[in-house]
Amino acid sequence: MINKIIDRFEIKRLKTLTKSEETYRKNCLDIFNRLGLPSKRDEDWKFSDVNEIFSKNFNKFNFESVKSKNQNVEFIKDLEHNYILVSNGEVVSSDFKYEDKDKINLTQFKNEDFSKKNENNSLIYLNHALSEKGYSLNINKDYKFKKVLVIYNYFSSELNENFLNIRNKIKLSKNSELHIINFIIVSSSKKFFSNTYEETVLEESAVLKNIYLQDNVNDGYFHKFARYKLSKRSNYSSHIFPSGPKFNKFDLEYDLSGDESECKIIAATFLDQNDHQEIKTKVNHLAPNCKSYQKVKKVVSGESKGVYQGKIYVKDIAQKTDAYQLSKAILLSENSEFDSKPELEIYADDVKCSHGSSSGSIDEESIYYLMSRGLNKIESTKLLVEGFLSESIDTIKSTAIKKFLQTKLTSQIK
Repeated sequence: MINKIIDRFEIKRLKTLTKSEETYRKNCLDIFNRLGLPSKRDEDWKFSDVNEIFSKNFNKFNFESVKSKNQNVEFIKDLEHNYILVSNGEVVSSDFKYEDKDKINLTQFKNEDFSKKNENNSLIYLNHALSEKGYSLNINKDYKFKKVLVIYNYFSSELNENFLNIRNKIKLSKNSELHIINFIIVSSSKKFFSNTYEETVLEESAVLKNIYLQDNVNDGYFHKFARYKLSKRSNYSSHIFPSGPKFNKFDLEYDLSGDESECKIIAATFLDQNDHQEIKTKVNHLAPNCKSYQKVKKVVSGESKGVYQGKIYVKDIAQKTDAYQLSKAILLSENSEFDSKPELEIYADDVKCSHGSSSGSIDEESIYYLMSRGLNKIESTKLLVEGFLSESIDTIKSTAIKKFLQTKLTSQIK
C-alpha cells in the first residue's frame, strides 16, 4: 500500500521560494493530504478512480526532477511551424522564426499569485504545492501569428514512476491570434504520472485554436486541469485526439465572461486493450449572446473504458445563449465500456440549449454492405471506424495539418 501522506520536505526541496510562496505551497499540500487522491466517492471522479488506479500501478510517490540526456525530438515534417520544446515539463528550446519575436514573450512559469481560490480537485492542490516546471506565453495586442506553433511536450526515457507537476499559462492580448498543436511524445517505456494545471486568458476579440495529439502508444498516466477565460468577442476552438496513454483525464472549464464570446470543443479517440480515458467539460455562460459547441466521439474496444462528463451552465444574465453538446460512442467489444453524463443548469429564459448522448455497437448492415463489395470484416470495421472519427477533423482548414492529423488518427485504429 502506498503511503498517501506527502511530507513537507518535498516543498523544502524546491529552490528559491519566497516566504509567502512557501506558506502557500504548504497550505496546498496540507489540503491534498487531507483530501487524498481523487476516488469514486467524489462525484466528479465516479468513473475515474485515481486513488485505485494509482495504487494498482505505482509503488510510491516520486517527485524527483528528471533531466533528459537525449532531447532529439523528431519534428513534424512538411509543415512550416514555430516550436517550443518542453522536456518533462521544462522549456529547453524554442524558435519563432516565422514571427515578429518582439510581439511574443515566453518564459519559464513563475507562480506570483497566491490568493486564487482552489478547487475540490485534490490534484490541483498537489500541483500548486509541488509544481516547479512549466511555461508562460504572452502574445502582444493586435499580433496574429503567421504560422502554427507546435509545442512538443517530450517525456524522456529516464522517467520511471515519476510524478510530474507542471503549470502553464497562456495569455492572448486584445485582437491577437494564435494556432497551437500540443504534440505529446513519450520515450519512456515505464509508467509515470503527468499532472498539469493550465490557465488560458483570451482578451477582447482574441482568437486561439488548439489541437491536442498524442504521438504514440505509451504507459503514461495523464491528468490535465485547464481553465479558459474568454472576454468579449473572443473565440476559442479545440480539437482533442487523446488516444495513446494508459490513462488520460481532461478536466476542462470554460468561462464565457464577455458578450459574444464563442467556444468549440471537438474530440475523437480510439481506445484499445485496457486504456482508460475521460473528458470532463464545464462551459459557463456568464454573459449574453455567447455560443458553445461540444461534440465528443469515442470508439472503445478490448477492455477499455471511455468517459464523457459535460455540463453547460447558463447564468441568469446570459440571455441569447446558444449551447450544443453531443457525445457518441461505438463499442467494439462486450467488455468495453462507455459512460456519459450530460448536464444542463440554466437560469436564463431566452436560450437555445441542447444535449444528447448515444452509444452502441457498429452497424451490422454497413458491415455486410462493405463485405459484399469485397472487403473482409476487419477491413470493413476499420473503414467505418475511420469514417466515424475522421469527421472530427473536417472543420480544420489547413490542408497540411489535416493530412498530418488524418495519418495519426488512422494509425491509432487497431
